[in-house]
Amino acid sequence: MSFTAQTTGMIDIGSNTVRLSVYRVTEDGAYRVIDQGRWPARLSQRLTADGRLPAEAVSELGEVLRHYKRICRIHGVERIRTVATAAVRQASNRDQALSALFEETGLVIELLPGEEEARLGSLAMLRTMNIEDGFVVDIGGGSTEITLLRNRQIVSSVSFPIGCVNTSTRFDLGEAPVAKTTLDAMESDLLDKLSAQAWISQHPGLPIIGLGGTVRALGKLRQRLDEYPFANLHGYEISAESLTSAVDLLAPLTVEKRRKLPGLSKDRADVIVPGLVILQAVLRACRSSGIVVCGAGLRDGLFYDTCLPDLRMDGEDAVAEESIRNLCALYPGAPLSHLDQVNRLSLALYDQLAPGFEVHAEWRRLLSAASRLFRIGAVLDYNDCAQHTFYILMHAHWNGMSHREKLLVAAIASYRNSNALKRSLAGYRALLRPGDEELCAKLGMLLQLAAALDRSESQAITSLRVTGVTGVAGGRLLLEAAASHALPVETTEVQALAKDFKKCWGLTPTLRLV
Repeated sequence: MSFTAQTTGMIDIGSNTVRLSVYRVTEDGAYRVIDQGRWPARLSQRLTADGRLPAEAVSELGEVLRHYKRICRIHGVERIRTVATAAVRQASNRDQALSALFEETGLVIELLPGEEEARLGSLAMLRTMNIEDGFVVDIGGGSTEITLLRNRQIVSSVSFPIGCVNTSTRFDLGEAPVAKTTLDAMESDLLDKLSAQAWISQHPGLPIIGLGGTVRALGKLRQRLDEYPFANLHGYEISAESLTSAVDLLAPLTVEKRRKLPGLSKDRADVIVPGLVILQAVLRACRSSGIVVCGAGLRDGLFYDTCLPDLRMDGEDAVAEESIRNLCALYPGAPLSHLDQVNRLSLALYDQLAPGFEVHAEWRRLLSAASRLFRIGAVLDYNDCAQHTFYILMHAHWNGMSHREKLLVAAIASYRNSNALKRSLAGYRALLRPGDEELCAKLGMLLQLAAALDRSESQAITSLRVTGVTGVAGGRLLLEAAASHALPVETTEVQALAKDFKKCWGLTPTLRLV
C-alpha cells in the first residue's frame, strides 16, 4: 500500500483520564507516536447527583484541550480527532457540555457509542497482536467494553456502564481499606450484570486481552513484584492467581499506603481495587484462565481507523511482518535490497541445512525476522551496530511476537560470538527456555554467513546450493553459488568466519562460484 505523509493528533476524553497521542506517518511508510499528554480528569466522579457535568469540570477540560492543541500545533498536526466516552456519554447535559467545549477550543468532539468504543479498541489489538481468538476487555473509568473475537473477527460486543471510577463512587470506597464483604458485594453485583449477556460464558478457556489503565497498572505492578526482566507491557501475561494475589495485596491497604507501593501509579491508587475487581469478575464470567496485556488502546484504534484505514493484516504472521517493515522504515540502517538478499540467503541456508540437524519449526520464523533487522543498529553507529541492534529491538515498540521471541530475535540479529551473546542474555534469563542460548548461537552464526554472502551489497548471488553436509564435526559445507559477477569480497568474508561457523555447526563453509 502507499502511504501519505501526515501528522495527526488523537484525543481521548475518558471517564478517568484525558489523553493525547500525536502520530506521524512518513512517505516511506514509517509511523510512530511522537508526543503524548495525560491528565487525570476523574470526570465520572465529578458528575452531580442529577447526572450533570459541572461547569467547572467543563472549564478545566477546555483548558486541557487547549493545551493539547498547542502541543499539536508545535508538531505541525494537520488534523485532530477528539472523542469522548462513558462519562460524557452518561452526562445528562452532554449536548451543552460538548457545545461549550467547541466554543472554547474549536474542537468538534465525537461522542462514541459503547459499541464503537469496543470496535476501536479491538482494532488496536488486532493491528498489534497476532491472537486469533479471545475476549478483548477494555476497563475504563465509567464503562467496560467486552468483545468476543473468533478467527480475528468480531463476533459479539457489549458496553457496560461500569468502570473503576463510578464503581468506586457507587460503593463509597473512599480512602480506607476495602473490606472483604465489600469486595464480595462488588463482584456479586458485577457478575449479575455480566450474566445478562449469555454469550460471555459460552466460550471457556479463551484468553482475555486487557486494554486500559487498570490492566496496564496491574501489569506494571506484577512486573515489579515478580522482578520481571522485560519492561514492555504489550504481550505480558498475567495468570488468574496473580490477579487474585494483587487484589489481596491492595485491598487491605489505605489509599495513602497504596500510593507508596513501588510499581503502582499514585493517581490510580484510589481506583485500582474496583478496577481489578471488575477484571476479576469478567475473568470468572468468561471462564478464562488468564490475561494478556495489550499496550495499545482507543487512541491507537483511532489512529489506524483514521490514518491507515487500508492497512490489512489478514495473512499468517501479518502483524509481525508489518511491524518489521515499519521498524526498517523507522530505522533505515541498511538498504532494503541488501536486507532482502540476506533474508533470502539465510532462509536458503536454513532450509538446506535443517534436514541434517535437530531444529524446531519456530527457528525459521525467528531467523527470518532477525535477518531483516540485523543492521538496524547502524542507524545510531555502524561501529557498534550489534550492540545498538540488541538495544533497539529490546526497547522499541514492535508487535506480533511474544517477549521471549523478541529477545531471541534481538540476540540472533546482534550475534557476534558466544561471549557477547552470554552478556546480552544475562539480564533476561527468566524469559529463556533450555536450549535457547544454543539456538541463538546457531541462527546468529547462520545469519553472519548469509550477510557475508552479500558483503558487497550487490545482490550478485542469484541462487545458492548447499552440498557436502555430513552433520559430523570436521565436515565440509560447500556453498555453490550462481552469481552475476565474481565474488572476491564474499569469498574472503566466508573464509574469515569459517572457524567460528565450524564451532557452532561442526561444518567448515567454502564458497564456490558455479
